[in-house]
Amino acid sequence: MRISFVSAEAAPYAKVGGLADVAGSLPQALAALGHEVTLYLPLHGQIDRSRFGIPAKGQTRSVPFGARKARVSYPETTRDGVRVVFVDNAKLIARERVYGAADDNKRYAFFCRAVFEALRESPPDVVHAHDWHAALLIPLVARARSMRATATVFTIHNLAYQGRTSADVLKLIGLPRARLPIEDPGECNPMARAIATADIVSTVSEQYAKEILTPEFGERLEALLRSRGRRLAGIVNGIDVVSFDPATDPSIPAHYSASDPSGKARDKAALQREGSLTIDATAPVFGVVGRLVEQKGVDLLTAAAPGLLSSGGQLVVLGSGDPAYEAKWRDLAARSAGKLWLTLGFDAALAQRIYAGSDLFLMPSRFEPCGLGQLISFRYGTIPVVHAVGGLAETVRDADADPVKGNGFSFSRYAADAFADAIVRATARFRAGGAPWRGLVERVMREDHSWNASARRYVDLYKKAARLRRAS
Repeated sequence: MRISFVSAEAAPYAKVGGLADVAGSLPQALAALGHEVTLYLPLHGQIDRSRFGIPAKGQTRSVPFGARKARVSYPETTRDGVRVVFVDNAKLIARERVYGAADDNKRYAFFCRAVFEALRESPPDVVHAHDWHAALLIPLVARARSMRATATVFTIHNLAYQGRTSADVLKLIGLPRARLPIEDPGECNPMARAIATADIVSTVSEQYAKEILTPEFGERLEALLRSRGRRLAGIVNGIDVVSFDPATDPSIPAHYSASDPSGKARDKAALQREGSLTIDATAPVFGVVGRLVEQKGVDLLTAAAPGLLSSGGQLVVLGSGDPAYEAKWRDLAARSAGKLWLTLGFDAALAQRIYAGSDLFLMPSRFEPCGLGQLISFRYGTIPVVHAVGGLAETVRDADADPVKGNGFSFSRYAADAFADAIVRATARFRAGGAPWRGLVERVMREDHSWNASARRYVDLYKKAARLRRAS
């Protein structure tokens, strides 16, 4: 099949969160299965053109935008069998950051129209758009007579971010202003419009696909999603097992594998040394890589940290987010010398060293569509402690409840004491050490969380979308 991926971010070009990991690795897995895949990305200002061999110029098109037309260039390159096309317009597309510009609503609406203009010249079999930034492409394709045979798939990576904005953006890109029942007067909800229009709606775990049908997780769209229930599917994400491989990772001091995990102890000592922590092989090191925001359970993490540290644990935190929580963590770090290493911001290489050097990995997310942190931690032999929700519930099996197949520790009730109990249980298992702990580490490292199985499920989803499109 000819498949066109459309995303606001993709590794390694521009990465903010898990969406980039998916858009940067699933296309390669599909190409490896023999499909012709093209990935469309905005040419953000932060993308290093020379590093990635992106040409200075590409094919140009005149793209309608309101009462005028804008010239867009489409420079392209190829990576691992995937054609990568960048949408380049200095005035309407290029911003230094992927998200956070005042005109993001118009910027991504224009991105959708610019991709549409490229696709309509040679329609693919499937258009696969990701999250609200690419959502308005779905109704554009659905309304185009020249693309009546093109199936559409829309993937929800996080339902909480819907791109709600003024309905004026619809006129700018040539869509009718007719309001959906879920929209407020004068509002455009890009995600809702994609959900209502796509041949197939998917999300990034089967558990999350069930959760978003409820008021607790549905973010006001649960009724719309239930109406599309027969076209809704959940497929758990995979990870790039080449980039995340402790046997070859250039970012970590010592390499290791499931068959010879001895290098992990050296990575732990190196992490303790780098973070000015007490170098102690018997102290459990807990890693955190993620945003310090409510969705990621920062309230539980903040409540649990003092007890974790006072019981002899060490904590390495990499992330940024809510300024109030950042201030609390700076204060805690100042009072916890030798026990807590805090880095506000993001550093991809440091993240790898945290995965490799930690014994346990904390993910107390309030909700989590899929989560990649726990999958990466498995790869590095680091045992996750998670809230059993969304993709975390689907991928992490509590080792106390299932001693044979367990691969982590989890808690069901979203509360500080429940999280603290899971940490205590995980700490006890680590301190007991011996064959049980080594067996747990080696077991999680042998799990297959590559894209192989998930990519095949996406192919089946594309075939279903094509059947539905033909039938309609």
